[in-house]
Amino acid sequence: MNKETIKYEVDPYNKLAISKTCKTSNLPKFRQILEGRFKIDKKNNLTYIVRKPLTKDTPHQVKLKGKWSLDKNNDLVLTLDKTKRDSLGDKVTLKGALKKATKDSLDFSLTTKTKNKLSSYVIKLNGKWQADKYNQLTFNVKKEHSKHDILTLKGGWKLNNNQITYTYKKSQLIRKQKKTYVLTFKGHWDIKGKKRITYAMDKSSTSGFDLRAYYSQFKSNYIKYKIGIITNIKPKPRDNVITLFGQWKLTKALGLSFEVKNKQGKPYSVNFKAEAKLTKKDTVNFKLKDTNNKDIQAQIELNHKILKGAGEGFIRMLKTNKEKTLLIGVGFGW
Repeated sequence: MNKETIKYEVDPYNKLAISKTCKTSNLPKFRQILEGRFKIDKKNNLTYIVRKPLTKDTPHQVKLKGKWSLDKNNDLVLTLDKTKRDSLGDKVTLKGALKKATKDSLDFSLTTKTKNKLSSYVIKLNGKWQADKYNQLTFNVKKEHSKHDILTLKGGWKLNNNQITYTYKKSQLIRKQKKTYVLTFKGHWDIKGKKRITYAMDKSSTSGFDLRAYYSQFKSNYIKYKIGIITNIKPKPRDNVITLFGQWKLTKALGLSFEVKNKQGKPYSVNFKAEAKLTKKDTVNFKLKDTNNKDIQAQIELNHKILKGAGEGFIRMLKTNKEKTLLIGVGFGW
């Protein structure tokens, strides 16, 4: 008795096609292209909702489970789990565009065709954003039992007005011309160390990019990091230079902070604790620590003009202080 194999495919207009074949002959017994749309549930399982079943045997919906990934064209791929229908190895490729990134989701736009009319809709994957050990941007798709499928945005990313942007090109569905797509991440920067800088997408979320740097520089009006990106994509992307322009401030509430502005011009602060020491030039040398009082192996030397009104008073206090150094930070009063 010949065993039937069911194969799932997606046509150029993101319509699900089902084929049945006899395993011994590999000849198609039948092939149906179903009118409908894809949707994703909260557990990131894929379902195809059939709009008009062709026959009484045509299912009203087809549920698909598997492993999510992105291919070289940034199309969304689901490699199906093994089932009793022996469909192991089938790949369902959804052709579309990376539409929007939030702290816990990735929107993917699909284009379909009904009665010679094109339309688009969005499916949403749930998870969190992270950077891998090569400083590539990844989206970890949440699965059951605390597992994740990893979508890797291949190639380089850039910094645009203190925001991370990922840009790629791909051919449009109908025309052969390539279109440029930009995925923008909204967040804020945090300094984790001399060779670590983080782009946090939300203060209450674990989503964000913890980036490894091979060089950093702390100056009176900017902080600079050089980030290497390792990828097998050719030509390889250039290393990124992250330069945050801003102003150092000394406050009673926070200690030492570096104030920068986001794309909308709204200021926010990167806060530090520090060991402050007066130099012979009447400037202050700050040995920077994070807000947990961990040494980040970075220093900045500032004069009272840079620190504005608080600077002169702080220098007078250092001169009268019996200790050689003074720890400042969150909650320190002076």
